[in-house]
Amino acid sequence: MSRAFFRQMAKSTRVDDVPSVSKKALQEAGQIFEGHLAKLGLKQTGQRRRILQVFLGTREHLSIDELYQLVKKLDPKVGVTTIYRTLKLFSQCGIASEVELHDGISRYEPQLNRRSHHHMVCTDCGDSVEFFSPEIEQVEVRIGTKFRYSTTRHFFQIFGLCARCSKKAQPAEK
Repeated sequence: MSRAFFRQMAKSTRVDDVPSVSKKALQEAGQIFEGHLAKLGLKQTGQRRRILQVFLGTREHLSIDELYQLVKKLDPKVGVTTIYRTLKLFSQCGIASEVELHDGISRYEPQLNRRSHHHMVCTDCGDSVEFFSPEIEQVEVRIGTKFRYSTTRHFFQIFGLCARCSKKAQPAEK
């Protein structure tokens, strides 16, 4: 797969510490995934490798169908069930996390070597913005300490109208 393929898939609203996936990160993800598969008594396959490569390379919030369409371009024999099961496996071992934005469709985003981030989602057009917040991180630690939990992650989303949709919703001034 070419770098152009991955650049084409990038979205400008994604905030990330690293703009693209490195060979080292792909290898690390592959090792984590293979270890997880071994624990479950499953084997690594060529299709699973391609799914991992495409998934990590897009750097997007992908639905099962969106990832299926991308992987299908490289491997026409891949099935949607394989994509679904593989994404579930990615989530189990921490390579991906499931996120639901405004439309009720589950999407998956890469989590490997990413610091915790949050989403602001427009309930009208569906645009989303990722952001980092040290204050939210502090709340996670404080609450974890209070209830004697060693926290590993949290999920935080804010819903509202983006600037463009807010402007459309305003009545025109006379």
